[in-house]
Amino acid sequence: MKALMVLFASALLSTSIHAASVTKGDPKVGKTLHDKSCTSCHVSMFGGDGSKIYTRADRKTKSLSQLAARVSGCNANSGAGWFPEDEAHVTAYLNQQYYKFK
Repeated sequence: MKALMVLFASALLSTSIHAASVTKGDPKVGKTLHDKSCTSCHVSMFGGDGSKIYTRADRKTKSLSQLAARVSGCNANSGAGWFPEDEAHVTAYLNQQYYKFK
């Protein structure tokens, strides 16, 4: 039980760190990184310009910390090779352009 509580606390802390670092991201840099590394995958999934992944009615991302976690997951799964600050830039761009989380 104690291990489970430590794991839960660690998850909460890492989520808070993700959200805090996003506020330091530069959306202009994030757009460049996004367009280079994300667009082709999203186009293959959704067609068009790929932005439907962000605007679909059933989107799963409901908070800034979830957005940061998704960007981090996509970075790992796609092999983009971004550093944490790059993830913050992309998250800042997506939040500014599509999500508008506070």
